[in-house]
Amino acid sequence: MSRADKIFVENCKEIMEHGVWDTEANVRPRWEDGSPAHTVKKFGVVNRYNLQEEFPILTIRRTAFKSCIDELLWIWQKKSNNIHDLNSHIWDSWADESGSIGKAYGYQLGKKSKYKEGEFDQVDRVLFDLKHNPASRRILTNLYNFDDLHEMHLYPCAYSMTFNVSGDTLNGILNQRSNDMLTANNWNVVQYAVLLIMFAQVSGLKAGELVHVIADAHLYDRHLPIVEEVVKNEQKPAPKLLVDPSVKNFYDFTVDSFQLENYEYTPLGVKIPVAV
Repeated sequence: MSRADKIFVENCKEIMEHGVWDTEANVRPRWEDGSPAHTVKKFGVVNRYNLQEEFPILTIRRTAFKSCIDELLWIWQKKSNNIHDLNSHIWDSWADESGSIGKAYGYQLGKKSKYKEGEFDQVDRVLFDLKHNPASRRILTNLYNFDDLHEMHLYPCAYSMTFNVSGDTLNGILNQRSNDMLTANNWNVVQYAVLLIMFAQVSGLKAGELVHVIADAHLYDRHLPIVEEVVKNEQKPAPKLLVDPSVKNFYDFTVDSFQLENYEYTPLGVKIPVAV
């Protein structure tokens, strides 16, 4: 059965059974009707996914794989902060009339800094170091720029990736300050598993382990009935990820460079409300 399913079910059950509610707190998120969106949470959840064993996508519910990849490329490849460059509507609630989400996500990755080897943005610096300094313990990215937070329409949730090369294997740690488990947990896992695979392929490495560190792993109050049903669904074998082996340049990847083989899942059947 899918390892990703097992981890997700364990996380959700732990949160539902032993989590802490913020019912008495003055919370920022609101439902569409204006009601406060309260959560039950666990602090400091750490999950590990071995990408050499299987691709970590849920089967107990569908994860929209192509949309995941499209958003990943929007942030990491296009380095965009405008929803007009995105082929889904997941960021519409946070965009202004021009389509901008402010100085967030792709904007931060595209900012250049000076190094002794030259001027790089964060993505190109990772690519440079993986090829020229693979033994470095300084290969990382950070989207949480305090100077620009006031100009971000939403503070980064998944904010940092640390890359580490062990022999011929590339591993990574994804740090996330906040994770809406039903809506976004597996979405983020799938994205950063693919990102690790992309960086490994263009650097002549193998993708190894993705470690996902979540400071605040939570379930929203209105999501609980859905989660209670999802965790009961049959867990099916993980699909196989196929990546176009001809791509040697990070910026040549497209959504169509990735295919899932034998992806079986249980349809969700309901629309998930999103707190903004």
